Amino acid sequence: MNDRVETQDVARLGTRWPQTLTRVPYWVYQDEAVYRAEQQRVFEGPVWNFLCLEQEIAAVGDFRSTFLGGMPVVVARDSDGEIYAFENRCVHRGALIVLEDEGNAKDFQCVYHAWTYDRQGSLKGIAFKDGVNGKGGMPQGFCMEKHGPRKLRVECVHGLVFGSLSDEVPPLEEYIGEEVLAKMERVLRRPVEVIGRFTQALPNNWKMYTENVRDTYHASLLHLFFTKFGITRLDQGGGVVVSESGGNHATASIVEKVIPRQEAYAGQGFRSQETEFRLRDPSILDTHEEFGDNIGLQILSVFPGFVLQQIRNCVAVRQVLPRSVTATDLNWTYLGFAGDTPEMRKVRLKQANMIGPAGYVSMEDGAVGGFVQRGIATAGELDSLIELGGENAGSENFRATECSVRGFWKAYRAAMGF
Repeated sequence: MNDRVETQDVARLGTRWPQTLTRVPYWVYQDEAVYRAEQQRVFEGPVWNFLCLEQEIAAVGDFRSTFLGGMPVVVARDSDGEIYAFENRCVHRGALIVLEDEGNAKDFQCVYHAWTYDRQGSLKGIAFKDGVNGKGGMPQGFCMEKHGPRKLRVECVHGLVFGSLSDEVPPLEEYIGEEVLAKMERVLRRPVEVIGRFTQALPNNWKMYTENVRDTYHASLLHLFFTKFGITRLDQGGGVVVSESGGNHATASIVEKVIPRQEAYAGQGFRSQETEFRLRDPSILDTHEEFGDNIGLQILSVFPGFVLQQIRNCVAVRQVLPRSVTATDLNWTYLGFAGDTPEMRKVRLKQANMIGPAGYVSMEDGAVGGFVQRGIATAGELDSLIELGGENAGSENFRATECSVRGFWKAYRAAMGF
Protein backbone atom coordinates (compact mmCIF):
# COMPACT_ATOMS: atom_id res chain seq x y z
CA MET A 1 0.00 0.00 0.00
CA ASN A 2 1.47 3.37 -0.95
CA ASP A 3 1.70 6.28 1.48
CA ARG A 4 -1.17 8.21 -0.11
CA VAL A 5 -3.62 5.32 0.15
CA GLU A 6 -2.42 4.54 3.67
CA THR A 7 -2.95 8.15 4.74
CA GLN A 8 -6.49 8.02 3.39
CA ASP A 9 -7.16 4.79 5.25
CA VAL A 10 -5.84 6.17 8.52
CA ALA A 11 -7.85 9.38 8.10
CA ARG A 12 -10.95 7.27 7.46
CA LEU A 13 -10.31 5.30 10.65
CA GLY A 14 -9.79 8.51 12.60
CA THR A 15 -13.29 9.70 11.75
CA ARG A 16 -14.67 6.56 13.42
CA TRP A 17 -13.00 7.32 16.78
CA PRO A 18 -15.52 8.61 19.35
CA GLN A 19 -14.76 12.23 20.22
CA THR A 20 -13.84 11.47 23.81
CA LEU A 21 -10.78 10.15 25.65
CA THR A 22 -12.97 7.78 27.66
CA ARG A 23 -13.55 5.50 24.66
CA VAL A 24 -10.86 3.74 22.62
CA PRO A 25 -11.92 1.68 19.59
CA TYR A 26 -10.52 -1.83 19.51
CA TRP A 27 -9.52 -1.56 15.85
CA VAL A 28 -6.62 0.66 16.95
CA TYR A 29 -4.94 -2.52 18.27
CA GLN A 30 -5.80 -4.58 15.19
CA ASP A 31 -5.46 -2.58 11.96
CA GLU A 32 -2.37 -3.07 9.76
CA ALA A 33 -2.69 0.41 8.22
CA VAL A 34 -2.68 1.94 11.70
CA TYR A 35 0.39 -0.07 12.66
CA ARG A 36 2.29 1.11 9.56
CA ALA A 37 1.20 4.70 10.09
CA GLU A 38 2.41 4.56 13.71
CA GLN A 39 5.95 3.93 12.53
CA GLN A 40 5.91 7.18 10.53
CA ARG A 41 3.67 9.40 12.66
CA VAL A 42 4.62 8.26 16.14
CA PHE A 43 8.05 6.64 16.36
CA GLU A 44 9.57 8.49 13.38
CA GLY A 45 7.51 11.60 14.09
CA PRO A 46 7.93 14.53 16.53
CA VAL A 47 8.64 12.44 19.63
CA TRP A 48 11.68 11.44 21.67
CA ASN A 49 12.47 7.71 21.68
CA PHE A 50 14.60 6.15 24.41
CA LEU A 51 17.72 4.57 22.89
CA CYS A 52 20.12 3.53 25.67
CA LEU A 53 21.96 4.67 28.78
CA GLU A 54 24.93 7.03 28.63
CA GLN A 55 26.77 4.60 30.88
CA GLU A 56 26.47 1.90 28.21
CA ILE A 57 28.52 4.00 25.77
CA ALA A 58 30.82 5.72 28.25
CA ALA A 59 34.13 5.47 26.32
CA VAL A 60 35.12 6.81 22.92
CA GLY A 61 34.19 4.21 20.30
CA ASP A 62 31.56 2.48 22.46
CA PHE A 63 28.36 1.67 20.62
CA ARG A 64 25.02 -0.06 21.08
CA SER A 65 22.48 -1.36 18.61
CA THR A 66 18.90 -0.48 19.43
CA PHE A 67 15.63 0.52 17.77
CA LEU A 68 13.44 3.53 17.09
CA GLY A 69 10.09 1.79 16.76
CA GLY A 70 10.79 -0.74 14.03
CA MET A 71 13.87 1.08 12.72
CA PRO A 72 17.24 -0.46 13.66
CA VAL A 73 19.58 2.20 15.06
CA VAL A 74 23.22 2.49 16.10
CA VAL A 75 24.20 4.77 19.00
CA ALA A 76 27.92 5.57 19.34
CA ARG A 77 30.27 7.91 21.18
CA ASP A 78 32.76 9.63 18.86
CA SER A 79 36.23 11.01 19.60
CA ASP A 80 34.74 14.46 20.34
CA GLY A 81 32.96 12.88 23.31
CA GLU A 82 29.54 13.45 21.78
CA ILE A 83 26.87 10.78 21.25
CA TYR A 84 25.53 10.16 17.75
CA ALA A 85 22.74 7.92 16.47
CA PHE A 86 21.93 6.80 12.96
CA GLU A 87 19.83 4.28 11.10
CA ASN A 88 21.44 0.84 11.05
CA ARG A 89 21.04 0.46 7.28
CA CYS A 90 23.72 0.46 4.62
CA VAL A 91 22.77 2.91 1.86
CA HIS A 92 24.09 0.51 -0.77
CA ARG A 93 21.74 -2.47 -0.56
CA GLY A 94 20.05 -2.00 2.79
CA ALA A 95 21.88 -4.53 4.95
CA LEU A 96 22.49 -3.92 8.64
CA ILE A 97 25.72 -2.01 9.12
CA VAL A 98 26.25 -3.24 12.69
CA LEU A 99 25.41 -6.81 13.69
CA GLU A 100 26.58 -6.79 17.32
CA ASP A 101 24.47 -5.62 20.25
CA GLU A 102 27.34 -3.61 21.70
CA GLY A 103 31.09 -3.09 21.44
CA ASN A 104 33.83 -0.60 20.68
CA ALA A 105 34.81 0.38 17.16
CA LYS A 106 36.89 2.88 15.21
CA ASP A 107 34.35 2.71 12.38
CA PHE A 108 31.63 0.39 11.05
CA GLN A 109 31.84 -1.75 7.92
CA CYS A 110 28.86 -3.44 6.29
CA VAL A 111 29.60 -7.17 6.00
CA TYR A 112 27.76 -7.46 2.67
CA HIS A 113 29.89 -5.24 0.40
CA ALA A 114 32.32 -3.59 2.86
CA TRP A 115 30.98 -0.05 2.66
CA THR A 116 32.41 1.83 5.66
CA TYR A 117 30.80 4.40 7.96
CA ASP A 118 32.26 6.53 10.74
CA ARG A 119 30.89 6.71 14.27
CA GLN A 120 28.57 9.56 13.26
CA GLY A 121 26.99 7.45 10.51
CA SER A 122 28.64 9.20 7.56
CA LEU A 123 29.71 7.12 4.57
CA LYS A 124 33.54 7.16 4.43
CA GLY A 125 34.59 4.29 2.22
CA ILE A 126 33.36 2.17 -0.70
CA ALA A 127 35.09 -1.07 -1.65
CA PHE A 128 36.61 -0.78 -5.15
CA LYS A 129 35.15 2.69 -5.54
CA ASP A 130 37.53 3.34 -8.47
CA GLY A 131 37.12 -0.13 -9.96
CA VAL A 132 39.74 -2.82 -10.56
CA ASN A 133 42.56 -2.45 -13.06
CA GLY A 134 41.00 0.73 -14.34
CA LYS A 135 37.63 -0.87 -15.04
CA GLY A 136 34.29 -0.59 -13.29
CA GLY A 137 33.78 1.21 -10.03
CA MET A 138 31.37 3.92 -9.05
CA PRO A 139 30.42 6.66 -11.54
CA GLN A 140 32.66 9.70 -11.82
CA GLY A 141 31.52 12.40 -9.44
CA PHE A 142 29.78 10.03 -7.02
CA CYS A 143 29.65 12.02 -3.77
CA MET A 144 29.74 9.96 -0.58
CA GLU A 145 28.68 13.00 1.49
CA LYS A 146 25.28 12.92 -0.23
CA HIS A 147 24.63 9.31 0.70
CA GLY A 148 24.18 7.95 4.19
CA PRO A 149 21.68 6.42 6.61
CA ARG A 150 19.20 8.67 8.32
CA LYS A 151 20.67 10.47 11.34
CA LEU A 152 18.85 11.19 14.57
CA ARG A 153 18.81 14.18 16.83
CA VAL A 154 20.23 13.07 20.17
CA GLU A 155 19.68 14.56 23.61
CA CYS A 156 20.43 13.18 27.07
CA VAL A 157 18.81 13.70 30.44
CA HIS A 158 19.81 12.12 33.77
CA GLY A 159 21.98 9.55 32.01
CA LEU A 160 19.28 8.51 29.52
CA VAL A 161 19.88 8.84 25.76
CA PHE A 162 16.90 9.75 23.57
CA GLY A 163 16.74 10.15 19.80
CA SER A 164 14.35 11.66 17.29
CA LEU A 165 14.11 11.88 13.50
CA SER A 166 12.08 15.07 13.78
CA ASP A 167 13.34 18.65 13.59
CA GLU A 168 10.02 19.81 15.02
CA VAL A 169 10.02 18.06 18.39
CA PRO A 170 10.86 20.48 21.23
CA PRO A 171 13.99 20.02 23.36
CA LEU A 172 13.91 16.85 25.44
CA GLU A 173 13.44 18.42 28.87
CA GLU A 174 10.61 20.60 27.58
CA TYR A 175 9.08 17.55 25.90
CA ILE A 176 9.11 15.54 29.15
CA GLY A 177 7.73 18.39 31.24
CA GLU A 178 8.93 19.91 34.49
CA GLU A 179 6.90 17.76 36.90
CA VAL A 180 7.67 14.41 35.28
CA LEU A 181 11.32 15.44 34.89
CA ALA A 182 11.52 16.07 38.64
CA LYS A 183 10.22 12.54 39.28
CA MET A 184 12.85 11.18 36.91
CA GLU A 185 15.60 13.10 38.68
CA ARG A 186 14.38 11.74 42.01
CA VAL A 187 15.43 8.22 40.97
CA LEU A 188 18.38 8.96 38.65
CA ARG A 189 20.30 11.55 40.64
CA ARG A 190 23.34 9.24 40.95
CA PRO A 191 25.45 7.56 38.23
CA VAL A 192 23.93 4.22 37.28
CA GLU A 193 25.46 0.80 36.64
CA VAL A 194 23.82 -1.94 34.57
CA ILE A 195 23.34 -5.06 36.70
CA GLY A 196 21.17 -7.12 34.33
CA ARG A 197 19.11 -7.08 31.16
CA PHE A 198 16.72 -9.23 29.15
CA THR A 199 14.03 -9.01 26.46
CA GLN A 200 10.47 -10.15 27.10
CA ALA A 201 8.21 -11.08 24.18
CA LEU A 202 4.62 -9.90 24.64
CA PRO A 203 1.72 -11.44 22.63
CA ASN A 204 -0.11 -8.17 22.13
CA ASN A 205 -0.11 -4.77 20.45
CA TRP A 206 2.47 -2.35 21.88
CA LYS A 207 -0.19 0.14 22.99
CA MET A 208 -1.71 -2.37 25.40
CA TYR A 209 1.53 -2.43 27.36
CA THR A 210 2.00 1.34 27.32
CA GLU A 211 -1.55 1.67 28.66
CA ASN A 212 -0.79 -0.91 31.32
CA VAL A 213 2.18 0.95 32.80
CA ARG A 214 0.00 4.06 33.13
CA ASP A 215 -2.88 2.10 34.68
CA THR A 216 -2.93 2.57 38.47
CA TYR A 217 -6.31 0.83 38.64
CA HIS A 218 -5.11 -2.71 37.91
CA ALA A 219 -1.96 -2.80 40.05
CA SER A 220 -3.56 -3.87 43.32
CA LEU A 221 -6.22 -6.02 41.64
CA LEU A 222 -4.25 -8.06 39.11
CA HIS A 223 -1.08 -8.30 41.20
CA LEU A 224 -1.70 -10.44 44.25
CA PHE A 225 1.87 -9.78 45.42
CA PHE A 226 1.44 -6.01 45.51
CA THR A 227 -1.67 -6.05 47.67
CA LYS A 228 -0.83 -9.01 49.88
CA PHE A 229 2.46 -7.46 51.00
CA GLY A 230 1.40 -3.80 51.01
CA ILE A 231 3.70 -2.65 48.23
CA THR A 232 0.98 -0.66 46.50
CA ARG A 233 -2.76 -0.34 47.04
CA LEU A 234 -5.20 2.33 45.97
CA ASP A 235 -5.88 3.29 49.60
CA GLN A 236 -2.24 4.24 50.16
CA GLY A 237 -1.08 7.81 49.83
CA GLY A 238 0.23 8.96 46.47
CA GLY A 239 -0.95 10.41 43.22
CA VAL A 240 -0.49 10.70 39.47
CA VAL A 241 1.41 13.39 37.58
CA VAL A 242 0.55 13.80 33.88
CA SER A 243 2.36 16.14 31.49
CA GLU A 244 0.49 18.81 29.54
CA SER A 245 0.73 16.69 26.38
CA GLY A 246 -0.76 13.74 28.24
CA GLY A 247 1.93 11.40 27.00
CA ASN A 248 4.29 11.45 29.99
CA HIS A 249 3.38 10.47 33.51
CA ALA A 250 4.61 9.41 36.94
CA THR A 251 2.65 7.66 39.64
CA ALA A 252 3.80 6.94 43.18
CA SER A 253 2.58 5.19 46.32
CA ILE A 254 3.78 5.69 49.88
CA VAL A 255 5.28 2.86 51.94
CA GLU A 256 3.50 2.00 55.16
CA LYS A 257 5.61 0.43 57.88
CA VAL A 258 2.76 -1.80 59.02
CA ILE A 259 0.42 -3.36 56.48
CA PRO A 260 -3.07 -2.22 57.53
CA ARG A 261 -6.22 -4.31 57.58
CA GLN A 262 -7.09 -3.14 54.05
CA GLU A 263 -10.79 -2.50 54.71
CA ALA A 264 -11.21 -1.07 51.22
CA TYR A 265 -10.34 -4.49 49.79
CA ALA A 266 -11.87 -6.79 52.42
CA GLY A 267 -14.89 -8.84 51.42
CA GLN A 268 -14.75 -7.77 47.78
CA GLY A 269 -13.77 -11.19 46.43
CA PHE A 270 -10.69 -9.78 44.72
CA ARG A 271 -8.06 -12.21 43.53
CA SER A 272 -5.47 -10.03 45.24
CA GLN A 273 -7.00 -10.89 48.66
CA GLU A 274 -6.18 -14.60 48.53
CA THR A 275 -5.02 -15.25 52.08
CA GLU A 276 -3.09 -18.52 51.64
CA PHE A 277 -0.33 -16.84 49.66
CA ARG A 278 2.96 -16.89 51.60
CA LEU A 279 6.67 -16.30 50.97
CA ARG A 280 9.15 -18.94 52.03
CA ASP A 281 11.85 -16.24 52.04
CA PRO A 282 10.25 -12.91 53.03
CA SER A 283 13.61 -11.13 52.87
CA ILE A 284 12.68 -10.01 49.35
CA LEU A 285 10.51 -7.43 51.13
CA ASP A 286 13.41 -5.97 53.11
CA THR A 287 13.81 -2.41 51.88
CA HIS A 288 16.47 0.24 52.34
CA GLU A 289 15.14 3.80 52.32
CA GLU A 290 17.40 5.49 49.76
CA PHE A 291 15.29 8.30 48.29
CA GLY A 292 14.27 10.05 51.50
CA ASP A 293 10.55 10.28 50.81
CA ASN A 294 8.96 6.92 51.73
CA ILE A 295 7.85 6.33 48.15
CA GLY A 296 7.92 2.56 47.77
CA LEU A 297 6.82 2.44 44.15
CA GLN A 298 7.15 4.91 41.31
CA ILE A 299 6.36 4.16 37.67
CA LEU A 300 7.23 6.84 35.10
CA SER A 301 6.70 6.90 31.35
CA VAL A 302 7.73 9.07 28.41
CA PHE A 303 5.67 8.84 25.21
CA PRO A 304 5.81 6.69 23.21
CA GLY A 305 7.78 3.79 24.69
CA PHE A 306 9.99 4.55 27.70
CA VAL A 307 9.39 3.40 31.28
CA LEU A 308 11.40 4.04 34.45
CA GLN A 309 10.49 1.99 37.49
CA GLN A 310 11.39 2.07 41.16
CA ILE A 311 9.78 -0.76 43.10
CA ARG A 312 11.31 -0.63 46.57
CA ASN A 313 15.05 -0.89 45.75
CA CYS A 314 14.57 -2.48 42.34
CA VAL A 315 15.27 0.17 39.67
CA ALA A 316 14.96 -0.54 35.95
CA VAL A 317 14.29 1.07 32.61
CA ARG A 318 12.03 -0.52 30.02
CA GLN A 319 11.93 0.06 26.27
CA VAL A 320 8.68 -0.82 24.46
CA LEU A 321 9.24 -1.89 20.83
CA PRO A 322 6.47 -2.83 18.39
CA ARG A 323 7.19 -5.96 16.34
CA SER A 324 3.85 -6.49 14.59
CA VAL A 325 0.22 -5.63 15.15
CA THR A 326 0.01 -8.37 17.77
CA ALA A 327 3.60 -8.67 19.05
CA THR A 328 5.81 -6.44 21.18
CA ASP A 329 9.34 -6.70 22.55
CA LEU A 330 9.96 -5.29 26.00
CA ASN A 331 13.63 -4.60 26.75
CA TRP A 332 14.43 -4.47 30.48
CA THR A 333 17.63 -3.06 31.96
CA TYR A 334 18.14 -3.46 35.71
CA LEU A 335 20.08 -0.65 37.36
CA GLY A 336 22.25 -0.21 40.41
CA PHE A 337 24.06 2.94 41.44
CA ALA A 338 27.75 3.71 41.72
CA GLY A 339 28.69 3.38 45.36
CA ASP A 340 26.18 0.62 46.14
CA THR A 341 27.38 -1.56 48.98
CA PRO A 342 27.51 -5.34 48.42
CA GLU A 343 24.49 -5.59 50.71
CA MET A 344 22.50 -3.08 48.64
CA ARG A 345 23.44 -4.79 45.39
CA LYS A 346 22.20 -8.10 46.84
CA VAL A 347 18.90 -6.43 47.80
CA ARG A 348 18.46 -5.01 44.28
CA LEU A 349 19.12 -8.38 42.65
CA LYS A 350 16.80 -10.21 45.03
CA GLN A 351 14.00 -7.71 44.45
CA ALA A 352 14.51 -8.08 40.69
CA ASN A 353 12.59 -11.33 41.13
CA MET A 354 9.45 -9.20 41.34
CA ILE A 355 9.63 -8.17 37.70
CA GLY A 356 10.26 -9.79 34.32
CA PRO A 357 8.65 -12.73 32.46
CA ALA A 358 8.49 -14.90 35.60
CA GLY A 359 8.40 -12.11 38.18
CA TYR A 360 6.07 -12.18 41.16
CA VAL A 361 4.44 -9.07 39.70
CA SER A 362 5.08 -8.54 36.01
CA MET A 363 4.55 -12.14 34.94
CA GLU A 364 0.89 -11.11 35.08
CA ASP A 365 1.49 -7.95 33.04
CA GLY A 366 3.16 -10.09 30.39
CA ALA A 367 0.08 -12.29 30.12
CA VAL A 368 -2.84 -9.91 30.50
CA GLY A 369 -2.16 -8.00 27.25
CA GLY A 370 -2.51 -11.29 25.40
CA PHE A 371 -5.81 -11.89 27.17
CA VAL A 372 -7.06 -8.54 25.85
CA GLN A 373 -5.73 -9.16 22.33
CA ARG A 374 -7.58 -12.47 22.22
CA GLY A 375 -10.68 -11.08 23.88
CA ILE A 376 -11.19 -8.34 21.27
CA ALA A 377 -10.60 -10.60 18.27
CA THR A 378 -14.11 -10.02 16.88
CA ALA A 379 -14.84 -6.68 18.58
CA GLY A 380 -13.04 -4.30 16.23
CA GLU A 381 -16.07 -2.01 15.90
CA LEU A 382 -16.57 -1.74 19.65
CA ASP A 383 -14.80 0.44 22.24
CA SER A 384 -13.05 0.04 25.56
CA LEU A 385 -14.29 2.16 28.45
CA ILE A 386 -11.83 4.36 30.37
CA GLU A 387 -13.95 6.40 32.80
CA LEU A 388 -12.41 5.70 36.22
CA GLY A 389 -11.88 9.10 37.84
CA GLY A 390 -13.92 10.90 35.19
CA GLU A 391 -12.75 12.36 31.88
CA ASN A 392 -9.66 14.22 33.04
CA ALA A 393 -6.31 13.56 31.32
CA GLY A 394 -4.30 15.63 33.80
CA SER A 395 -2.68 15.15 37.20
CA GLU A 396 -4.55 13.88 40.26
CA ASN A 397 -3.66 13.63 43.96
CA PHE A 398 -5.16 10.12 44.17
CA ARG A 399 -4.69 6.91 42.17
CA ALA A 400 -8.20 5.50 41.77
CA THR A 401 -8.22 7.03 38.31
CA GLU A 402 -7.39 6.30 34.69
CA CYS A 403 -6.27 9.87 34.01
CA SER A 404 -2.79 8.84 32.79
CA VAL A 405 -4.27 6.22 30.45
CA ARG A 406 -6.46 8.93 28.96
CA GLY A 407 -3.34 11.09 28.78
CA PHE A 408 -1.62 8.47 26.65
CA TRP A 409 -4.51 8.49 24.19
CA LYS A 410 -4.50 12.28 24.14
CA ALA A 411 -0.86 12.23 23.01
CA TYR A 412 -1.42 9.31 20.65
CA ARG A 413 -4.37 10.94 18.89
CA ALA A 414 -2.37 14.14 18.44
CA ALA A 415 0.56 12.24 16.96
CA MET A 416 -1.63 10.21 14.63
CA GLY A 417 -3.82 13.12 13.56
CA PHE A 418 -7.03 11.48 14.81
